[in-house]
Amino acid sequence: MASSDFWQRLSSSLALSAEWESSASGGPARPTRGTAKLWIFLDILTVCLAAAVTTIFELHTTPLDEARGFWHGTLIHGRSMGILLALLCGFCFTLIATSRRMHLYTPARLTNFLHEQRLSAQACLTSGLLLTGALYLVHANDIPRGIVLLVAIALGLRRLIFRILLYRRFDRGLDTRNVLIVGTGPEAQALRHHLDSIRHLGYTFKGFIDLPGSRPGAPLPPGDIVGTLDSLFQNARKQFIDEIFFTTPCERHIVQEVLEQSRAHGVDLRVVPEIYDAVAWDSPVEYIGQFPTMPLHRGEVPELELFFKRVFDTVFSVLAVILISPLLLALAIAIKLDSPGPVFYTSERIGKKGVVFRCIKFRTMVLDADTRRAEIMHMNERDDVLFKISNDPRITRLGRFLRKYSLDELPQFFNVLVGDMSIVGPRPPLAGEVRKYDLSHLRRLDVTPGITGLWQVQGRQDPSFASYVSLDVTYIENWSIWLDFKIIMRTIAVVFSGTGS
Repeated sequence: MASSDFWQRLSSSLALSAEWESSASGGPARPTRGTAKLWIFLDILTVCLAAAVTTIFELHTTPLDEARGFWHGTLIHGRSMGILLALLCGFCFTLIATSRRMHLYTPARLTNFLHEQRLSAQACLTSGLLLTGALYLVHANDIPRGIVLLVAIALGLRRLIFRILLYRRFDRGLDTRNVLIVGTGPEAQALRHHLDSIRHLGYTFKGFIDLPGSRPGAPLPPGDIVGTLDSLFQNARKQFIDEIFFTTPCERHIVQEVLEQSRAHGVDLRVVPEIYDAVAWDSPVEYIGQFPTMPLHRGEVPELELFFKRVFDTVFSVLAVILISPLLLALAIAIKLDSPGPVFYTSERIGKKGVVFRCIKFRTMVLDADTRRAEIMHMNERDDVLFKISNDPRITRLGRFLRKYSLDELPQFFNVLVGDMSIVGPRPPLAGEVRKYDLSHLRRLDVTPGITGLWQVQGRQDPSFASYVSLDVTYIENWSIWLDFKIIMRTIAVVFSGTGS
C-alpha cells in the first residue's frame, strides 16, 4: 500500500490538474456492451448522413433519385449506386473495427475530449485510406472522395455535441453516477476530492463507508460517514448507488463477498490498484480522471434502447404539444373561468434516483386543497402510502371532468421534453410518499418516471399499494420499446373510457 505522504502528494497533484482527464497515460477502459451498441449505431448513422450530403453536393443528385434508379443503375449497368453501397458497408465495418481497437466506444466520462477527437479522426482517416484504395482499384472515379472528410468532421462534431449535452445534464444532476467510498483514509479522501473537483466526470459522492482497521486520515465533517461494511448495500439502496470504490486494504475474502453482493444488487465495484491483491488480475486499469482504478464488476446498461426511448419521448412530445395546442389553450381558458386561481398546478415530485423536479398539471382543485388534506385523510380509499378519494370535495367542477379523461396530465409533455419524465414509466411520487417507502419500494425510482405506465392501464382502480409497486417493478424488469408501445395503445383506450378519478 502506498504511504500517507504519497496519497497527500497525489491529492495535491490532482487538485492542481482538475481540468484535465488523463486517458493516454494508463490502461484503456473497456467498453460496455450497451455503450458500444449505442456508439456503433451513431457511427453508422453519421456515415450514412455524410454520404447522403456528399452525394447531393458532388453528384448534384439526391439519394432518393439514386434509389429510384437503383434497379436500372445497379442491376443492369452495375455501377455507381451498387458500388457506393458496397464500399460504404466496408467503410462502416472498418471504422467500427478501428474505433473498437482504439477504445472509442468507452463511456465519455472515462475519456479525455481532445484525446477522443484525435483518435476519432485517426480512425476515420485510417478507414478512409482503405476506402480510397478500394475506389482506385475498382476505378470508381464518379464516387465522391469527400465522404471521408465529411465523415471525419461529422464524427468529431457529433461527439462534441454529445459531450455538451451530457455535461449540461450533469449540471442539472441528471445521468450522474452516485458513489460510495469504502474507507476513510487519505486515499479515500483524495478520491472524494477528485470526484468533486472534476464535475464533468459525472460522479456524485454520497458518503464514506467506515471499515475497521483502515488508516486514519484527516477529520471528516459530520454526516460524511454514512455506515459500515455491514450496512453497505442498505446504504447503496437508500442512496441509489451506481458504483462502490474500495480504497482501503482488507482481507481478500471481504472484497470477494462485496463483489458477489455487487453482482446480486446490480452495483458496479471498483478498487484502487494497491489493494487489488490478485482478486482478478485480468482486469485493466481504468482512469477516473487521473485516479487509477480497477473495475471488478460493471453492469450492462441498454444504452442504445434507452437512446431510442429518449428519441421517441422527444418526438412524441413535440408532435403532441403541436397537435393539442388548441386544446391546451381552450382548457386553460376554461380553468380560469371555472374557479379562481392559476391555470397550472406544480408540485415537487421524486424522479429517477431520488432527484426532485417540479411536475406540472392543469389545476383541478381549489386553491387551499393542500392545506385541507389533513381534514379528509379519514376518507382515504387507498391503503398504506397511496391517497385517493373518489368524491374528493376539493375537486372543482371542471377538474372532475379533466380527471375523468386524464386531461389534467397533458402539460406533463413539457416535463418529458426537458427530460424529467418519460412517456411511459412509474408515476412520480410525492416526497411524503417516498418517506414511507421500505427499501424494496425504492426499486421503482431506478428509472425515469412516466406520464402513463403499467399500473395506469392494468391496476388503476386497485387500492393496494403492494399491487402498485409490483406492477411498476414488473415494468422495470421486463422493459422494452415494444412494451412501451403496448402501454401507450392501452392508455389511449383507458383515457377514452373515462375511468380516471
